[in-house]
Amino acid sequence: MNPVPLVAVAGNPNAGKSALFNALTGARQKVGNYPGVTVERHVGRTTLPDGAPVELVDLPGAYGLDPTSPDEAVTRDVLLGKQKGERLPNALLIVVDASNLDNHLRFALQLIDLGLPTVVALNMIDLAKRDGLELDVGRLEAELGVPVVETVAVRKRGLAEIMAQLNEMLIAPRKIRAGEGPSHDPLALQRRAREIAMAAIIRETPVRRITHRLDGLLLHPIAGPIILAAVLFLMFQAVFSWSVIPADALEAATLSLGQAIGDVLPHGVFRSMLVDGVFAGVGAVIVFLPQILILFLFILVLESSGYMVRAAFIMDRLMSHAGLSGRAFIPLLSSFACAVPGIMATRTIDDPKDRLTTILVAPLMTCSARLPVYTLIIGAFIPARSLAPGIGLQGVVMFGLYLSGIFGALLAAIVLSKTAVKGGGGAFMMELPKYQLPRVSDVAIGLWQRAMIFLKRAGTIILSTTIILWALASFPQAGPGEKQSDVSIAGHIADGIHTVVAPIGFNKDISMALLPAMAAREVAVAAIGTVYSLDAGNDQGLQTLEQRLSGRWSLATALAFLAWFVFAPQCISTIAVTRRETNGWKWPIFMVSYLFVLAYIAAGATYWTAVAFGLG
Repeated sequence: MNPVPLVAVAGNPNAGKSALFNALTGARQKVGNYPGVTVERHVGRTTLPDGAPVELVDLPGAYGLDPTSPDEAVTRDVLLGKQKGERLPNALLIVVDASNLDNHLRFALQLIDLGLPTVVALNMIDLAKRDGLELDVGRLEAELGVPVVETVAVRKRGLAEIMAQLNEMLIAPRKIRAGEGPSHDPLALQRRAREIAMAAIIRETPVRRITHRLDGLLLHPIAGPIILAAVLFLMFQAVFSWSVIPADALEAATLSLGQAIGDVLPHGVFRSMLVDGVFAGVGAVIVFLPQILILFLFILVLESSGYMVRAAFIMDRLMSHAGLSGRAFIPLLSSFACAVPGIMATRTIDDPKDRLTTILVAPLMTCSARLPVYTLIIGAFIPARSLAPGIGLQGVVMFGLYLSGIFGALLAAIVLSKTAVKGGGGAFMMELPKYQLPRVSDVAIGLWQRAMIFLKRAGTIILSTTIILWALASFPQAGPGEKQSDVSIAGHIADGIHTVVAPIGFNKDISMALLPAMAAREVAVAAIGTVYSLDAGNDQGLQTLEQRLSGRWSLATALAFLAWFVFAPQCISTIAVTRRETNGWKWPIFMVSYLFVLAYIAAGATYWTAVAFGLG
């Protein structure tokens, strides 16, 4: 006796798939779990027009055949005949949202390429028409190569037509399209889906037309990455060029206030703590607030405009080649702000090995805490030279540092995914949001919150660490002809660290800044500022830090310091959240160790290369 034909009902989430399944099967349903997984299995029966019974299985919604959750894994396994206790479907009923056709056709194209007899239900057609979208069903059928039926599942419209098409498919089964199998390239799928959707559209609103044209450009395989690189390049140019006036004004105000307080207070420990510790240390960090706000202005605008998710699609192919899950893009992007929320955002990655790989490489993303260090060294040693209209050398160097962190993360992910953490690195599917103009109030609130976070950090972690360093660097007091940084407790600690880092070109000043920088990356700036202020004479104690640096470091040392901070082990907060997210100390210790080795090698290679070119 031949088994009852099985039809799999598949599609994206929110396509109305379950509503159509319920309309076709009514109360003749059974609900249980698939063997071995806690995913519900909905099966129902109905009757074909010729009177023969047919069984329908409502598969969990999915975005593609590269699963990122247990639900999507079940859908893939059923469709490929790999699900335990489930037979291969005889035919497919693909449900797509008519008003969101280009996004839903991505998965539909993969399903059609499986080669099974297929019918496409163009669902919620009433809502599409209400919104001014008119589709040519005949053209859509021709493009897809399968029958397409207009449906409104909640009103039971189009059910008879669907059953007639399934009846025809099951009476004379035939493969729809034999070939190489379904594509797993999200960009290729997106392009093909958009081409088919545009071909099927008879009439649409101007907003939809603009969206499609923008996506055609921004998601283009060649133009898309170029535009993304240009946006990032503009962002880092702006960090320097747009911040000059506010940063200089803030620096002048900080120096003037510190000088005024220093002139009023009598010489002594309290005055030294305020002038050499708070103003020379913490003040040296606060002056970089404009650069940080400009960076976040770009990030907030890109997120609220709808472009950020498109950037994720552009980067997905590169990331999948590096052994990273496509879903890793958003956590890694968040790590440009701070690695702590970036690591916490990896909870959206279902595969534990993919998630662990993302956690381990997230610190290589250049967080905003590194920005003061980069800006200080670049401002002190890289001339403010214009390379072309609107393009400055300092911005190019900044862009190069960020790219170094990105490529370092990708290379680390490749190595980790093949050695310590063997993950899948699959692609991903997600809905593309509509384009919209960012709301000024939302951007302003985001910038205000970021400024408060930075100032709170400056007033707590950076302030307390700087005062501790000031105390260690102030005692015991230097005698006549001695440098304070040589005789202090901090100086003796730095001597031990200097033994390790001297081969990569680091001087004792850098050695003194490395240890407190583990509390927060910005503390490296505060530490250098405090030490130099203590070593300087009373009349020069509040010179700009850039002026002090340029006379004490070689260019080779400065470049090595930048290379170190591209890869250096992250702050204590990042280590703590890594321990929490991995439930132990094994992976945090591994992360700190490999980052230290990378930073040491990068700094050493940079230093000795620069020396070879006469920059030492």
